[in-house]
Amino acid sequence: MSGVKGFPHLDAAGFARMVDVTGKDVTVREARAEGFVVCSAEVVAALRDGTVPKGDALAVARIAGIQAAKRTPELVPLAHPVAVHAVDVVAEVVGGSGGAGDRQGVALMATVRTADRTGVEMEALTAVAVAGLALVDMVKGLDRRAEITGVRVVAKSGGRSGDWHR
Repeated sequence: MSGVKGFPHLDAAGFARMVDVTGKDVTVREARAEGFVVCSAEVVAALRDGTVPKGDALAVARIAGIQAAKRTPELVPLAHPVAVHAVDVVAEVVGGSGGAGDRQGVALMATVRTADRTGVEMEALTAVAVAGLALVDMVKGLDRRAEITGVRVVAKSGGRSGDWHR
């Protein structure tokens, strides 16, 4: 059922609903999302040296992202509970060399895989967003201006619509 004017998340009366995916084939699906946490030079140095006062901020961010991907349907109201089979969250410290235009902070990338009836784009986005939140929480004592930017899907594969890359 396509809902109102082709919007599958709306019923005939225009009310939000969860799309029925029971008739869709189970296929292998993957989604990748990215984001960036902009941090001060002090935070970048502490992350590189392992001297963040709260502990291993990058490990906490990775684990938070993995946990978040698995809990996406609890956070995003119309997201389907899917069998998340794999989550990889990478947190890479970048910049800090002091060059002009040097972007410094932590680049976040999440890859989520499943074999299910619907995609895992929301899970990948949630993983990046929550990894960023965890990182900001870990470094806020050093940098109150730390901010999460650029959270977006960069690729997806599988399903009826096939592959897509930003």
